[in-house]
Amino acid sequence: MKNFKRTFAFIFFMLAGIVLGAFIAYICAGKSYVGWLAWGKSVGIENISINLYVIKFSFGLMINATISQIFTIAAALIVFSKTCKGL
Repeated sequence: MKNFKRTFAFIFFMLAGIVLGAFIAYICAGKSYVGWLAWGKSVGIENISINLYVIKFSFGLMINATISQIFTIAAALIVFSKTCKGL
């Protein structure tokens, strides 16, 4: 149970960092003085389709990372290491 708590806390902090970073990037996208926080790149597979006449499969995976997400993920890792020592 101890390992489950630590894993759950880690996933929570990572998701919180990703969502907070995406929100900050969205807010800063139009501003001239903090617009660099919204800069990012997309990596992945756009769309692959396999048509077997009876069944058609489509698969795609894109990951978009911005500067603000990198900062908030790093901050989430620091907060996780400081707060979850006892777990």
